[in-house]
Amino acid sequence: MSALRARDPGLNATRRAGRGAIVMAGTFALCSQVIGSPAIATFAAFGSFSMLLLVDYGGPLVQRVRAHVALAVAWAALISLGTIVARPAWLGILTMVLVGLLVLFSGIVSSVLAGSTTALLLAYILPVSLPGGASALPDRLAGAGIAAGASTLAVVLLWPRPDTDPLSAPAAAVCRAVAARLRLDAAHARGGPGAPGHDACLAAADAAQQATDRLRRAFHATPYRPTGLSTGARALVRLVDELTWLTSVVGLSAPPPQPGTGPAVEPLAVKAAAAAALDQAAELLDRPRGDTGQLRVAMNALHKALDAMEDEATNRLPVFRTARGRDDLYSGPGKGEHNGEDREVGEFLSSLDVSFRAQELSFAVMQIAANVDLLAAAERRGWAEQLLGREPGGLARPLASATERAAGHLDLHSVWLHNSVRGAAGLGLAVAATDLVSLQHSFWVVLGALSVLRSNALNTGQNALRGMAGTAVGVVIGSGLLELIGHDGTLLWFLLPLAILIAGVAPAAISFAAGQAAFTVTLVVLFNIGQTTGWRVGLFRIEDIALGCAVSVVVGLFFWPRGAAGAMGKAMSEAYADAADYLAGAVEYAVGCCTAGPDPAAVPLAEGRRAAAAARRLDDAFRGYLSERGAKPVPLAEVSTLVTGVVGLRLAADAVLGMWERAGDGHHSDHERAAARTELLRAADRVSGWYHRLAAGLDGAGPVPPQLDHDLAADGRLVEAVRRDLHDDRGQATATAVRIIWTGDHIDAARRLQRSLTEAAREAVR
Repeated sequence: MSALRARDPGLNATRRAGRGAIVMAGTFALCSQVIGSPAIATFAAFGSFSMLLLVDYGGPLVQRVRAHVALAVAWAALISLGTIVARPAWLGILTMVLVGLLVLFSGIVSSVLAGSTTALLLAYILPVSLPGGASALPDRLAGAGIAAGASTLAVVLLWPRPDTDPLSAPAAAVCRAVAARLRLDAAHARGGPGAPGHDACLAAADAAQQATDRLRRAFHATPYRPTGLSTGARALVRLVDELTWLTSVVGLSAPPPQPGTGPAVEPLAVKAAAAAALDQAAELLDRPRGDTGQLRVAMNALHKALDAMEDEATNRLPVFRTARGRDDLYSGPGKGEHNGEDREVGEFLSSLDVSFRAQELSFAVMQIAANVDLLAAAERRGWAEQLLGREPGGLARPLASATERAAGHLDLHSVWLHNSVRGAAGLGLAVAATDLVSLQHSFWVVLGALSVLRSNALNTGQNALRGMAGTAVGVVIGSGLLELIGHDGTLLWFLLPLAILIAGVAPAAISFAAGQAAFTVTLVVLFNIGQTTGWRVGLFRIEDIALGCAVSVVVGLFFWPRGAAGAMGKAMSEAYADAADYLAGAVEYAVGCCTAGPDPAAVPLAEGRRAAAAARRLDDAFRGYLSERGAKPVPLAEVSTLVTGVVGLRLAADAVLGMWERAGDGHHSDHERAAARTELLRAADRVSGWYHRLAAGLDGAGPVPPQLDHDLAADGRLVEAVRRDLHDDRGQATATAVRIIWTGDHIDAARRLQRSLTEAAREAVR
């Protein structure tokens, strides 16, 4: 059992196989022996196989039941369509291409749809490939209905799957690990008796990074984004990027070597409040149906701590006055009488950098808490609301999300679109081949094509060989069993559930080829019960699989043969370019909020959507890159660094936008503040331009640019802008002055990302 658990974590494949063995054998026996209809028996058997072995929905029981009901409805619709359009042949081929494209591409919308792809395609492949007309439809629908009813009952009653998802537990672990680090860092900085040492802080930092790494591995453990259309599922997936960013933000604030030498009280209070909010978020992730009151109390405390820190930072900005009692607007270097004041400004900017880190941290925690709160609201819905799919905040949100996701992948460089077109073309050619070559079980040609198509031609060919080898081994084993037991129907009935059980476990516990072998044995047993077909069933399957594999290889060679590895550079290039545009748009909006000039720029919503869509396309390309067998042309460490860099750049833009929207300054200032506006726009253009050059380098359109140096002169000019333009009538700095400087810090944080990106990019394009 321990060996099985090592190959099948959580015994998920074993659970599916056990239920499938009981239900598939039972429904086949009912329909063939009691009802006495071969057509009903065939669709009941393959329907049970599809709904129990090919899908494994997660989440609460009500969501799993709802997904199985939806799958049953889709099966009925696809069986009806496939039966009606199967003849003439050209219509069957055309509809196979269209249905295949629609089903494969729709997986981008939801992990439920992505996980149902093969099951949905099988519902159409069976009727379009088997002889029969409209008169066969009632029996086919009856078989599918029996399978659907039995499968749904099995999901509820037979070894129910735990109500878990792949992300909640690791996300909660990250929240707790970061909260523990923040508390240790704050206690170390305060000093005093019993203060934790520097080594304890470093150990906490390492624990937080390890928890984040586990979360990212869980996120990339499936070939598609583990998310659905529900509000809760979308919020949970957003947490992955936000928690990754949070860990990197906290990592920039290394604890001082000696206790008691940390920053002022206010930033430490923000850290403590952020830690409390993260602990409450972790509690809700563990028990999402719990009360959100404590999380909201913690968030109010964080808001108050942040406001106090901003007020303290503003009040510490020096006021420059002459002996005559009026404001002296310092006009630049060369005025020696202000050297002391210059030192005060330098000290202020140094302390303000600490406050900026706390502000950046608080924004990340607020985003995380808001998503956890939304997830909890979705989970607290009643049974009927969940069954009907009513989401908090209105019914239009899931549809809008689905439309946005699909539109984001209608791009010639989308790996998901590539795979959808490739799969649809392969299935269409396979259906055409079954019409040209007369075969006894023609639908296996189509299934053979479907089973071995992968994201590049090399892996498609490798899977074709594995599929053929596994099928051949299955024929030998099945033939040997028939020789030993003859056609003893009783023994064959006993062997059928055992064969199904092994066929369900083998792909996960052993290999793809072993799964093909076990499935072939299952078919040999299934088609010999009550018949005298014999071992020739295995030969027919070899013939069918061979033709289907040939179709797959041909399609793989002609449709984007380089696969995901070839698309990574383009997807990464687009993601960086769009994220850089989003950052530039956020800064333009920010400077427009604090000037008396023209109307401020609109909130860059379109830029944000484009950046998010490009990030999703990159995520799909990265998943395809991870799933491809063989040596990787670029080490995974470098690729992961570049993918994470896109996250950091996008969330830096989110932080700038969120800071100014939360401030609510509006366009009501009577100060022009032209100097501050010019410096921030210049800095944003400089950093955005670097990322555009990086994007060109990743796409092979130019060299990877060298790192940008820290522009100290620009820092000096921004200080002058604060001292000249951003003060009130008393000469005292305003809260807007602090936000202006923090905006510059966010831009510089995006610049500092290049330190790790440059080396990784050069390795990627080598």
